[in-house]
Amino acid sequence: MSQVNDEFRNLSGMQKAAIFMLAIGREHSAQLFAKMDEQEIRDLSESMAELGEINADVVERLFVEFADQLSSAGGLIGTMSSTERLLLSALDPDQVAAIMEDLRGPAGRTMWDKLGNVNEAVLANYLKNEYPQTVAVVLSKLTSEHASRVLAVLPESFSMEVIMRMLRMGAVQKDVLESVEKTLRSEFMTNLGRTPRHDSHELMAEIFNNLDPATEDRFMTSLEETNSESAERIRALMFTFDDLARLDPTAVQVLLRQVEGDVLGLALKGSSEEIRTLFFSNMSERAGKMMQEDMEAMGGVRLKDVEEAKASIVTNAKALADAGEIVIAGGDGDDEMIY
Repeated sequence: MSQVNDEFRNLSGMQKAAIFMLAIGREHSAQLFAKMDEQEIRDLSESMAELGEINADVVERLFVEFADQLSSAGGLIGTMSSTERLLLSALDPDQVAAIMEDLRGPAGRTMWDKLGNVNEAVLANYLKNEYPQTVAVVLSKLTSEHASRVLAVLPESFSMEVIMRMLRMGAVQKDVLESVEKTLRSEFMTNLGRTPRHDSHELMAEIFNNLDPATEDRFMTSLEETNSESAERIRALMFTFDDLARLDPTAVQVLLRQVEGDVLGLALKGSSEEIRTLFFSNMSERAGKMMQEDMEAMGGVRLKDVEEAKASIVTNAKALADAGEIVIAGGDGDDEMIY
């Protein structure tokens, strides 16, 4: 109970409003959203999307506070998807799309605030293809610290051109600034907002998945010596060719339709008996026999080619899982891991 009290006391007013909106459902929340201005909707939506799981007792306490009538309530999970569905019931789809793009992008109330939270390398990679004058305008709107980091990453000759433009630049006309802002929002922020955010361990697991086995083993061994906890988390998040053994027959058959026969043959040449049996048992007898004959005809193959074939199949499996076409079950049989 004390934990519930602590959680409830730590809620901000905006978080309480976000929980309330999620709890009352689409119909009632739609009526409330209709009475708010766009900034209020954006602020509330951001809080809703960041809630995460809310304890049912906390929800109950909140309703008691709001109405002093409700005696129980269910737990809630505030996510990007649930927030978007709720907004769509009350607002125009284009308006919802703009709000959700802002939520998924970097933090900040205005577009320039958000730009100030973009990594300098990411921003420089975009700006290097723009006109120097445009880049000068953008950098003039950033903090001097952030602008200096962006300049340092840009190609030197381009950076000098931008610097000269900034030195000669007077007051920027409002219509020019609005034009630059509009371009950044539509071409840069939109794409940035659609990029999924990764936990650092998830990102590192993806990187390790793309290393060759020897390099991966070397890095993992070093990491275990310096930070065993992070090594364990990364290892748990990684997905390898041998993990395909978790697939059910239906998923294997879906995967088989996406993989070229010669690629599969190469991968199976260097795989365990369990994996071979998994794939052969989900082929027709004729297809399985032809695959075995092709594998025998290959003779000796390079380890590098085998690993590349395995990586290609793993990439296909992840793409199918991301698209919701297959499910990759967790190793303990209780959880499901969707990559």
